[in-house]
Amino acid sequence: MLNTALHAPRRHVAEYDTVLAWLITALLAIGLVMVYSASIATAEAGRYTGHQATYYLVRHGLFMTVGLAAAVIAFQVPTQTWQKYAPVLFMIGVLLLMLVLIPGIGKSVNGSRRWISLIVFNMQPSELMKLFAVLYAADYAVRKGAVRHRFVQSFVPMFIVMALVGALLLLEPDMGAFVVICAIAMGMLWLGGFNLKIFGALTVALPLAFAALIFSSEYRMQRVLGFLDPWSDPYGKGYQLSHALIAFGRGEWLGVGLGGSVEKLFYLPEAHTDFLLAVIAEELGLFGVTAVLLLFGWLIVRAFAIGRQAAMSDRLYAALVAQGIGVWLGVQAMINIGVNMGVLPTKGLTLPFLSFGGSGVVVNMVAVAVLLRIDYENRRVARGLPI
Repeated sequence: MLNTALHAPRRHVAEYDTVLAWLITALLAIGLVMVYSASIATAEAGRYTGHQATYYLVRHGLFMTVGLAAAVIAFQVPTQTWQKYAPVLFMIGVLLLMLVLIPGIGKSVNGSRRWISLIVFNMQPSELMKLFAVLYAADYAVRKGAVRHRFVQSFVPMFIVMALVGALLLLEPDMGAFVVICAIAMGMLWLGGFNLKIFGALTVALPLAFAALIFSSEYRMQRVLGFLDPWSDPYGKGYQLSHALIAFGRGEWLGVGLGGSVEKLFYLPEAHTDFLLAVIAEELGLFGVTAVLLLFGWLIVRAFAIGRQAAMSDRLYAALVAQGIGVWLGVQAMINIGVNMGVLPTKGLTLPFLSFGGSGVVVNMVAVAVLLRIDYENRRVARGLPI
């Protein structure tokens, strides 16, 4: 019997988190189908699309292919290498945010200058900045660990850096990316064990600063007023939200059926980008929306679990990056879902992995590749193998 046990085949141990990989595959698949469904009418009517119904589907598929190639490359990069070059990547991100504001380099769409034209497609530096902010903030938290309870030495340098990034984002303007990057920075400092008194003060200061930003701009103030009561001006500032709410109402429990949305027929602006969830709600109902919420919830749980495993093996930087990615994707998904449901004012943020958008899809897939790499290293450390 002992001899049989010795010669029994060893159980295969997965090299990476297969559950996480399938979660992302499911989100990308849903996104591909729903982007096609939500964009058919817009693509057929557009001159620049050549009146091709599959215009956005093909481009979204190409972005996913590029994202997969970038993710495969990113997976090969050890976490230590990301840490080594995190400050350099962050500075590159800041430089790109500056370049996008220069006329002739930055491309303006609907009054916002957020893109740099690369001929084949438009790159959105703020999407790259989200990933670079995670990598940099994790490195910062590790480097400042010894002085994390000293306000001036630990918090002020990060505040200055994020204030610069915030100013550049607000000049675009891109309020949504600003909120997400602030959430990333604060979340990373919290997870890094920085002084709780600082965060107590910030819970008071940040809402006041946010209110000041809103009331300092007529554009932002109108967005908030439209969010509070979209029906007071359903053809003006409340137009997008009122049609998103109509889409949710029409969907009921199981939806009107895939492809059956009425709101996507030129009623709901940005149906295939910022308001894709409203189309999902209309066509797939509460069932479809719940499925999306569960997938995102599971993704965030896996990110924090991977981070916890890295922390248990004394790999603090890897732990913070993993959990920072969870914070980033969770906050952005929460804001987009809140906007679609009328819980939050419109921000111009896409739904990660699902919404149409080249830079967003590619950067999201790279972020997950980094997360999978951390998990891969966790498994090798647990088995006593080099990483």
